Amino acid sequence: MLQPLWKVLAILAAGCFLAPHAALAQEPTPAQLISRIDAAVQTRFDNIASYTVTEHYSVFRNGDLIHPAAEMTVKTTYKRETGKSYQILTESGSEILRRMVLRSVLSNEQEVNRPGVREGAFFTSSNYRMTVKPGGAQQMDGRSCYAVEIQPKPNSQHLVAGTLWADAANGQIVQVEGKVQKGLSLFTGAVQVFRKYASVDGFAQATYARAESNSVLLGRTVVTIDYRDYQIVADAKPATK
Repeated sequence: MLQPLWKVLAILAAGCFLAPHAALAQEPTPAQLISRIDAAVQTRFDNIASYTVTEHYSVFRNGDLIHPAAEMTVKTTYKRETGKSYQILTESGSEILRRMVLRSVLSNEQEVNRPGVREGAFFTSSNYRMTVKPGGAQQMDGRSCYAVEIQPKPNSQHLVAGTLWADAANGQIVQVEGKVQKGLSLFTGAVQVFRKYASVDGFAQATYARAESNSVLLGRTVVTIDYRDYQIVADAKPATK
């Protein structure tokens, strides 16, 4: 019943294969910006052979966003040829939530990141209708970014409808927020999602994610993920200017 919430976290993890930073020569046209986003996705995917990261998961219920009802710390290993695997380092709190929620997160992230599946979750114009919003560039985390409306194409499954913010210079995705409607159970409302990214060793990687849903079984449920200690093995170092 709550599975789509966890699938959304996985989709956000798989969707942003991002490229290295490049200097901005001029304001991009909408077509140029979308092309840069597509190129950034492919470049990052092509250049990162593997990485490890420590992820801390917290589950909050019924409006209490201070005291987690369950927690889990996981070492995640990504390999381009096989996808993701997980080693649980610590866990605490409700056993039911750890089993129903957090293990479901890990299971769905493995599924979404399998070779041949993850490509369908990328934030690219192949999977989304992308429209650059009016208003010009805005500063976000010290970067000049454009807001882009994203709407899943008809044949896409469990993708995010909302907004992403992309670096004007190189198409790196800096932030994503929105909703997922498709595939939700009769008893679950729209899943609200949010994710932030930062440059790690010249590559943009997730630093924080949040997903919120409601159900008759668990009520309002919020899952957050904090990412730290990336160790990246790249085929080639990104160009820097």
